[in-house]
Amino acid sequence: MKKVESLGTIAPEGSQVPIFRYGRTEIDHLKRRDRKLGVAIDMIGLIERQTRPDPFEALVMSVVAQQISNKAAAAIRGRLCALLEEIMPYRIAETDVSDMQKCGLSGRKAEYIRGVADAAVRGDVDFSRFDEMADAEIIEQLSSMRGIGVWTAEMLLIFSLCRPDVVSWGDQGIKRGMMKLYGLKELTRDQFDRYRKRYSPYGSVASLYLWALAGMQGAKAEQPGKTTTQKKR
Repeated sequence: MKKVESLGTIAPEGSQVPIFRYGRTEIDHLKRRDRKLGVAIDMIGLIERQTRPDPFEALVMSVVAQQISNKAAAAIRGRLCALLEEIMPYRIAETDVSDMQKCGLSGRKAEYIRGVADAAVRGDVDFSRFDEMADAEIIEQLSSMRGIGVWTAEMLLIFSLCRPDVVSWGDQGIKRGMMKLYGLKELTRDQFDRYRKRYSPYGSVASLYLWALAGMQGAKAEQPGKTTTQKKR
C-alpha cells in the first residue's frame, strides 16, 4: 500500500526545529558522482526536512501516519499526545488499547503501537542503543515487530537517527524520482542498486532530492529552473 507520510516533514521557514543537516561536502560529492543529480540539486536548492530525534517517538508517529492523510495523522497525533502527555514506552504500556483507539487509531494500529512500547519496556528493543548500532541491525530489529516493515525502519534511519546513506528500494517516491531523473519508463533492482552505490556515502541526501523530483510536476532535471529552498515529498 502507498505510504502517505514519511517520518520527516518540511521544517517551517525560520524555525528552530531539528532538521536533517547536510552541506557542501555532501552536495559536492553527489554533483561529482552524478551530473544529472547535480543539475537537479542546483535547480531545487537546499531542502530542509524536519526530524524527530527520539527514535521511539518517531516510530510511534510513523505507525500513526501509515496509510492516512497528513491532516488525519496530525489530528490523531494531537489527541494521542493529549492522552499520554508524553510519548514514552511506559506511558503507552499502561494505557488501554481501547483508549488509544478513541484518539482515532484503528484497533490494529493501536495494537502495533502497544507492541512497540511493550518491546521497549521489556528491553527486547533498546532504542537508547540505536546510535551504537549499524543500519542493518536496526532494520532487522525493528522489522521483526508486528506492523513495522523495512520501509518504516529505513525512514526512521533518515528522519530520526539522521543516518547518511539510506536509499530505500521500498519507497515509491524515490523510485519515481529516479525514473524522472534518468528518463526511465521502468526501474529494475539492478539499476536502482547501481544508482544507490553511486550516491554512497551520502545516499540520504540523494533521497531528499529524489523525493523532491518525484513531487515536481513536469520538471526535467536536465533544465535548471527556479531555485526553491524547500520541497515536500
